[in-house]
Amino acid sequence: MEKSDKRQRFEKVAGHRVQKILDTLTLLQNCSNRNNYEYSETDVEQMFSEISKALRDARSAYVGELNKVSKKGFTFKA
Repeated sequence: MEKSDKRQRFEKVAGHRVQKILDTLTLLQNCSNRNNYEYSETDVEQMFSEISKALRDARSAYVGELNKVSKKGFTFKA
C-alpha cells in the first residue's frame, strides 16, 4: 500500500525535527563537563524541568489531536 502525501510529509518533517532535538540535547549534554562549566543542582533541575514541561506540552498536542471527537452536531438517538 502506498503512503499518502500527508504521511510522507509528516515522516520527512517530523523525522528531521526529532533528529534536530536529539542533536541539540547532545550539545546540551556536552555542557555537563565540570572541567569547563560551573553549575548547581538547582540549575540542572530548572533546565530539565523546562525541557520536561515542553515535552509534556508537545505530547499533549498530539494526544489531543488523536482524541478529537468529530463535530457532527447534535442528533437524537432512536
